[in-house]
Amino acid sequence: MSTSGTPRPAGQRPAGGSSDRGVTPRGTQQRPSAQGSRQPGQRPQNARPTGSAGSGQKRPAQRPAAQGLVRPAPKAKVRKARLLVSKVDPWSVLKMAFLLSVALGIVTVVGAVVLWTVMDLTGIFDQVNDLLAQVLGSEGGSFTVQQLISLGQVASFATIIAVVNVVLLTALSMLAAVLYNISATLVGGIGVTLTDD
Repeated sequence: MSTSGTPRPAGQRPAGGSSDRGVTPRGTQQRPSAQGSRQPGQRPQNARPTGSAGSGQKRPAQRPAAQGLVRPAPKAKVRKARLLVSKVDPWSVLKMAFLLSVALGIVTVVGAVVLWTVMDLTGIFDQVNDLLAQVLGSEGGSFTVQQLISLGQVASFATIIAVVNVVLLTALSMLAAVLYNISATLVGGIGVTLTDD
């Protein structure tokens, strides 16, 4: 006897029917969640990475710096150092004074010879001879200035003065160095301020 025409109660399922096996009630049907297919530790596909998307695009607030403007370098502060000359080496002072006095002696000899030559070429000696002849008259005879101070005599006299100056300046400079060292032990020496300006 077939029961296909008779209505079924609402709560009963057919016993042998295969068409209703895979059907689940609407109230108990489960929807796949958004995170069901994602493994733990994987990033969701629709999520945007925070660093990669924003790094390639510039924000409107960020403007490129001006290319032609260069800031001037700050002015360096002038450094100063205050030093004291507490001791002078007498031997170094002796050598330096000797060289300078020799140079001064050479300048003295050359200057004396050049001065005598210029006075002779400009006729100053002739004018002096005429003046002496007028003052002395016939008593002076044929006296000339060139006989009294010749070029050789001027050069010899200048050489003697140069040698004396070399000896005196060298000795005095060494003595001054020794006296400075003695006085520097008492008062501390001469202060010197050095700057890199």
